[in-house]
Amino acid sequence: MQLTIKGRNMEVTDRLRNYAEKKIGKLDRFLPDIMEVRVDLAEESTRKASERYVAQVTVRSNGTLLRAEERSNDIYAAIDMVTDKLHVQIGRYKGKRRRKIERAQAQAVVAEELQYTDLVEQMEAVEEEPIVGRIVRVKRFPMTPMSEEEAIEQMELLGHDFFVFYNPADAAVNVIYRRSDGNYGLLQPELV
Repeated sequence: MQLTIKGRNMEVTDRLRNYAEKKIGKLDRFLPDIMEVRVDLAEESTRKASERYVAQVTVRSNGTLLRAEERSNDIYAAIDMVTDKLHVQIGRYKGKRRRKIERAQAQAVVAEELQYTDLVEQMEAVEEEPIVGRIVRVKRFPMTPMSEEEAIEQMELLGHDFFVFYNPADAAVNVIYRRSDGNYGLLQPELV
C-alpha cells in the first residue's frame, strides 16, 4: 500500500505522520487490496473553531475509489473521524459486493427499458438550454474498465449523481446517472 500524507497551511510533524500512518494502516485489515492511500491534512481559517482542521482521505483499491472528509477543532480527532467514516464505507462496499450478483440481473432489465427514454429526455434538455458559460477547469482521471453494476456501486460509494466509466462490453465510455425517481440511467454515446 502506497501512503501519501500532505499538509496544506500546516506542517506535518513526525508525530502527526506516525499517527496518521497508524490509523490509516488499519484499513488494510478490512480492505486488503488497497493500492494507494492519499491523506490531505489542512488548517483553514473558518468562523467555526470546530471546523478548523480538515482531514480528507482517498483510497484506491482495484479500481474502486473511496473518499471521506471530516472537520474538527483537533487534527487528531479529524483523523479519527475520517478513519471511522472510511470503515463504514468499506463495510457498505463489501456488503454491496455480496449483493451485486442478485441485483445485476434486475438492474440490467430496468436499464434496457429506460435507456431509450432517458436518451431522448437528455437530448431534449440539451436542445432547450443555450450555452452561456466557458470551460474554466479540465479534470483528467484514470479510467478502469467496469460493468454497469460496478459503475453504479462506485457512484454510490462516492455519493455522486453520475459516474463516467469505460464499459468493456460496448468498448466505449458510458455514463451512469441517478434519476429523480430513484432508478438509474445509462448514457451510451454513438458516433454519427
